[in-house]
Amino acid sequence: AKDYELRQYEMAKWVSTVIRGETQKEAMRQGFWKLFHYIQGKNEKEMKIDMTVPVTCLVKSGCTDFKISFFVPFEHQECPPQPTDSDVFIEERKAAALFVRSFGGFASPEKYAEEADALARTLRNRGQSFHEDFFYTAGYDSPFKLFNRHNEVWYFKK
Repeated sequence: AKDYELRQYEMAKWVSTVIRGETQKEAMRQGFWKLFHYIQGKNEKEMKIDMTVPVTCLVKSGCTDFKISFFVPFEHQECPPQPTDSDVFIEERKAAALFVRSFGGFASPEKYAEEADALARTLRNRGQSFHEDFFYTAGYDSPFKLFNRHNEVWYFKK
């Protein structure tokens, strides 16, 4: 469809942290730094790991807990170094079909919510079955990139 795509993702490992009781913007900031420290060597192997994209944030309706995640690079998927920060963990996400809507610009929590609402409306209008109680935001660019930015919202297909 022109306003969204359906992607199939394989099982993959992500390094994640959950930030509780903050605004989404503050949770993203705190979560990013916890995960950044992990890839800078705050892990059992004291290993530096390349930064990957996307950086995702799990948003659940009516909830102020946000799970921020970095994709574990392919060369570390088999055996990622364990985090030494007790707030950071490795998670294995199952293979899944995702409905994805892409958009440009600098994405605020409000913009992500607006794009997620637009995607949800489109999916309902097309009779698609999806998990409506949560979505993921996905950011692909450094904050220093000014133009041609790429952001996404993801809903899991039922």
